Amino acid sequence: MSDGSLSLPALLYLVAWDTETGEAAGAAPLARAGALVELARRGLLVDEEDIVTPVDMDALTGDDPLDELLELVRESRPHGWRAWVTLHARETADALREQLTAEGYLRTERKRVLGVFPGVEHRLDRVADVAALREETQEVLDGPGPVAEVPERDATAAVLAAAAELSTLTPVKDRERAEALAAHAGAGVPGLRKVLDEVRTVVTPVPAESGE
Repeated sequence: MSDGSLSLPALLYLVAWDTETGEAAGAAPLARAGALVELARRGLLVDEEDIVTPVDMDALTGDDPLDELLELVRESRPHGWRAWVTLHARETADALREQLTAEGYLRTERKRVLGVFPGVEHRLDRVADVAALREETQEVLDGPGPVAEVPERDATAAVLAAAAELSTLTPVKDRERAEALAAHAGAGVPGLRKVLDEVRTVVTPVPAESGE
C-alpha cells in the first residue's frame, strides 16, 4: 500500500476514518485487533492454552501504541484474545491518534465542551493519502491481483476491515477470496491464523434481531 511505514493498527484506524462524517466510528476495537495480530506476528505475544501471553517481559517494538499494549498485557491478569480486543481498547485508539497526529495524518483543533470546558478534536489532514489507503484496501479485497502477491500486512488489514463491515468500504463480494487472504495473512507465523480468526470474530457486527 501507499505507506508501508504504517503499523497494522494505524492502517486500520485510518481506513476506518469516514471523511464525510469526520469520525472513525468503531475504530477502537478494530485497531486493537490489529495491534494484537501485529504483536503476535512479531512473536511478542503468543497463545498459551487460549491465553494471550507475552514472550519477553522487556522487549519493545519502538512503536508507542504497540508498546503500550504490550505493557498493559504484561501488567494485567490473563485474558484471551477476544477479551483483549475490547478491554481498554480506547487506550490504543488514543495512542494511535497521538501517533498519527505527530506523523501529520491528523491535526488537532481546540473546542469547547458544553460551550465551557476546553477540549481537543482530531481532524483528518492527509485526506488524499487516506482515500488512497482505503481504495487499496478495497482492491486487496476485490482483486484481481493474486492473493499470494499481497503483502502480509495489507492482507491482514483487508481481512479485519472486511470483518468489521466498515462503512468506508463496500461489502465483500468474493467470500472465497476473503478466506484466501486470511489464510495467506496467517501463514507466516505458527498460531497466527488462530489469533486472526479469534479477533475478527469480535470486530464482526452482530446482526440485529428482527421483531416478531
